[in-house]
Amino acid sequence: MATYRVLLSDAPVYFPDEERLQFATSLTEKIKHRFGAGYEHFVHRGEFTTIDGEEVAVFRWTTRTAIAE
Repeated sequence: MATYRVLLSDAPVYFPDEERLQFATSLTEKIKHRFGAGYEHFVHRGEFTTIDGEEVAVFRWTTRTAIAE
């Protein structure tokens, strides 16, 4: 199974910079990243950027949902 280095972009200001670089197993599935009492949702729309000489997929923030009790 392939893994991709991804950048979680356009997240709200409370989302820490150190959590913006992640790994994903798919570029077509949305990323649901648990943070605090909820999930931040990100999608990939074909965009890539270069970080430290490596091409990474850019996943843009779409919404936040609460964790169900």
